[in-house]
Amino acid sequence: MSAAASYISIRDVSQVFREDRHQEVVALKNIDLDIRRGEFVCLLGPSGCGKSTLLNAIAGFTLPTTGRIAVDGQTVTAPGPDRGMVFQEYALFPWMTVEKNIAFGLEIQKMPKPRIREKVSALLAMLQLTEFRDRYPRDLSGGMRQRVAIARVLALDAPILLMDEPFGALDALTRRNLQDELLRIWAELKKTIVFVTHSIEESVHLADRVVVMTYRPGTIKREVAITLPRERDPSSAECNVLAKELAQLVMEEQYRHNQDEIRASAAAG
Repeated sequence: MSAAASYISIRDVSQVFREDRHQEVVALKNIDLDIRRGEFVCLLGPSGCGKSTLLNAIAGFTLPTTGRIAVDGQTVTAPGPDRGMVFQEYALFPWMTVEKNIAFGLEIQKMPKPRIREKVSALLAMLQLTEFRDRYPRDLSGGMRQRVAIARVLALDAPILLMDEPFGALDALTRRNLQDELLRIWAELKKTIVFVTHSIEESVHLADRVVVMTYRPGTIKREVAITLPRERDPSSAECNVLAKELAQLVMEEQYRHNQDEIRASAAAG
């Protein structure tokens, strides 16, 4: 991809964490990645491969040890209004209603109240939450709470959505419904989405491109373009071929992880 076509640019990014005075962990190593404006990219790999670390660096929550991350040509040095984050944990305020949770960021921005009501009502309708606007998070299912979390991020109108396994804790049916809902929102609002997942099927269903990461240190093992038209049938032969290719790549890294644990256990014993 040319530099001109890159909206999110990641150049030679490494991330090293110090566990104690004597030991360092290399979480990311020499990551080079370009993401186009409006693209839906999934980061896929086994646990511990640095997917969430990379997402947090794009968000500006952590700064890379070396290298540079830029959004629209501007170096990322901190969180910013151009990037909205959705976590697996819903991170809602339990003392606020659905409506108040969604409106919170807009109130902080001191948006006029009539505009807040208008925008929140539109998001409640978009996420099928209108009848739940006066409920509290404790009264909602996991899927409904995640809808509220997504609506709260969408309210701030960031052009980039960073999503860290947002559907990982949900049952299969709710997960599929929210995947389809997210694709509808993405198509309608033209957001750029970077989505962390450990689910091969989810990545095939959602992504324009799947970035498979190696087990620690996290590097890019392969980028797989998903060119199948939407809406995709997960049971189709075409989806199964892609899922098999991705599964092979991920299982190679999982095997390497398992071997490392066996060697570490033998050394400790």
